[in-house]
Amino acid sequence: MRKNVVVINKERCKSCSLCIPECSRGIIKISPEINKMGYHPIYIEDMSKCIGCTLCAIICPDSVIEVYREED
Repeated sequence: MRKNVVVINKERCKSCSLCIPECSRGIIKISPEINKMGYHPIYIEDMSKCIGCTLCAIICPDSVIEVYREED
């Protein structure tokens, strides 16, 4: 079975929110936490729902999102 993993560099995320509407599963959310730059970074609400489409990583202007596909 394939497992998708999304890695977010939370310290570099500027909360531009461009990735949120790109996610067809609606699992990207804005965190209540604040990073070192003073922004609320994104996070993945439920990784098990990720289909690994990479649209979030493609749209991110700062390349803070990486998507990996792993085999179980």
